[in-house]
Amino acid sequence: MLVARRVICFEEEGEMGRERDEKRVGHIIEILSREYPNARTALHFTNPLELLVATVLSAQCTDERVNKVTQDLFKKYRSAKDYAGVDVAELEEDIRPTGFFRNKAKAIKSFSTDLVEKFNGDVPDNLDDLVSLSGIGRKTANLVLGEVFGIPGIVVDTHVLRLSKLIGLTTNTDATKVEFDLMEVVPRDQWIGFSNLLILHGRAICIARRPKHGECKIVDLCEEGIRWKREG
Repeated sequence: MLVARRVICFEEEGEMGRERDEKRVGHIIEILSREYPNARTALHFTNPLELLVATVLSAQCTDERVNKVTQDLFKKYRSAKDYAGVDVAELEEDIRPTGFFRNKAKAIKSFSTDLVEKFNGDVPDNLDDLVSLSGIGRKTANLVLGEVFGIPGIVVDTHVLRLSKLIGLTTNTDATKVEFDLMEVVPRDQWIGFSNLLILHGRAICIARRPKHGECKIVDLCEEGIRWKREG
């Protein structure tokens, strides 16, 4: 009987915690939406293939540099067949300024080949098919689905992973587990927007190693921020 009661208590605490986090997330979205109106990815693209390529190039590279490189890149390569057919050494030179160009060129050629062979060169509009592409994980797939096809998805990049833990919305370190934790407390129609808001806030204010707590508008909604205020 005691064990059963304890289980019920834990379940009740879980429900209360989720309701609290849902309300907290609502306030966070409201505040950050004022700070970063029309939040969306900073990568430039006009179609799903371009966003796939730009996302691969953005690894360990600023969006500004990627956008500069893709200005010419997207004029030269118009289709998945173009990327799949080019000599890898030539593609490496085209994307060299983004860094790690050999690995990135190999990744772009690999998923482009998959697109040609499996999907007639078209970028699929569902998660299962997108993550079946060589080198494409849930983060990139959700970004493409949300930004291009308007299909809700939570993009867990390094900023979202870090801020979600600092705010206290997850205790997990695995990106997929964090994604599912956030899906529990973020309204479905805000999934892509919430990701973009955290990314922008992580770049502007909640910077790794040197967060600007004094300038943070959500400091009172963040577990790390509350600790900072208590200790300061």
